[in-house]
Amino acid sequence: MRPLPLRRRALLRAAVFGVALTVPVAVLAYLVRAQVGGVVRLDELVNVAATAYTREHPDLQQALLVWQELFQARWVNLAATLVCVWVWRRHGLTTRALWAFLTIMAAWAVQLGAKGLVQRARPVVEDALAHAPGSSFPSGHAANTAAVALTLTLLLWPLLGRRGRVVVPVVAATATLLTGLDRVLLGVHYPSDVVAGFALGTALAGASYLGYSGWSVTPPDQET
Repeated sequence: MRPLPLRRRALLRAAVFGVALTVPVAVLAYLVRAQVGGVVRLDELVNVAATAYTREHPDLQQALLVWQELFQARWVNLAATLVCVWVWRRHGLTTRALWAFLTIMAAWAVQLGAKGLVQRARPVVEDALAHAPGSSFPSGHAANTAAVALTLTLLLWPLLGRRGRVVVPVVAATATLLTGLDRVLLGVHYPSDVVAGFALGTALAGASYLGYSGWSVTPPDQET
């Protein structure tokens, strides 16, 4: 375990990072709960335009529905858990794998709690393209995918070569962005829901890693 001053600095960095991204989420949550005109109008305008575009492209709609199913939290988190088990069993990074698994589970629970607090209704779309249960803010798909993408990138980082350290972040970021687009183009979330989901998922995974890195005996980026 690292000396106390180093742990304190790591925890401070984690807190600053987490607050920097969660405060905007809280502000956005207040704006949508208060039905502030500018935010609501922009959300609705984008929602109408996005769903109209999807309705005009049936093949796109089918692809979006498949993506929606594949990137449900239960499948994404199951796949991520298998990666954690592989890193633990194949490479012996027990603490790192446990950190990643707990971070993913915690992020999943926190976004569910945030939905319960904000209680924003889903968009009302004429001739709906898809149906989704529960509250709208933040987007659970966006938050979960962002948290998993960042966590797995950080988990695998010491095992990646030069090319992998380009490919893995690009793939992770692309999957996250496409998931956000999927939610808006299908009309099951407003853009502000997706933005909040991205920020919340990134905040939780990033803050968790910064805190973990301060407590690890071996610097996480030097583990093998």
